[in-house]
Amino acid sequence: MRASLSSAVESSLALSAVSDEAIVGRVRAGRVEEFAVIMRRYNQRLFRVARAITRDSSEAEDVVQHAYLSAYAHLHQFAGHSAFSTWLTRIVINEALARYRAQHRERDLESGALAPEWCTGASMRSPEDHASGAELVGLLESAIDSLPETYRAIIVLRELEGCSTQEAAQCLSISEEAARVRLHRARTLLRESLWQSIGAAADDVFSFGGERCNRIVERVLARLRATAD
Repeated sequence: MRASLSSAVESSLALSAVSDEAIVGRVRAGRVEEFAVIMRRYNQRLFRVARAITRDSSEAEDVVQHAYLSAYAHLHQFAGHSAFSTWLTRIVINEALARYRAQHRERDLESGALAPEWCTGASMRSPEDHASGAELVGLLESAIDSLPETYRAIIVLRELEGCSTQEAAQCLSISEEAARVRLHRARTLLRESLWQSIGAAADDVFSFGGERCNRIVERVLARLRATAD
């Protein structure tokens, strides 16, 4: 049993160093189980991108699952003109966009939900809700969710997944210049959204009240009294 487990671990480690293209070739040759290597490599990226577009975690999981199945069924169409990761990400983006637009277009147009919440005047969360690191993550997720559809994927690809502008552009099927413009606009909207969400908390940043204020006043008065004496 131990020998079998050790062998499996060694095999997994060996495959982790194999290129995507080589794994694809092995899967095409019938080693279906090795498709799991691809999935483990890109689960996080694909989920993040799908989640950014759909704004729903359950829907994003479903999108990624269907995208993997679609990618496997069409492996013969991968010609290597771009990186396999780019080809795979594009499948997820197309699937996520199709679902999002089909399910939300009419409702969003009627309600104005495509506009970020800071534009509509809605407060996403109170400042008190962001005291811990976990809540700060929630704040960022909410801010990304508040971005218009056009900008959510580019901010995730570039800022969270660390893709180059070229790769992000290829994934989104747009020019590099368009990707740069979208990223700049997305960063601007994200900053404004985050600042709007912390709202009243801004007054407390680098505050100089309470004990610190009293301490300074007492020290200065003490010096003045000493000088007067």
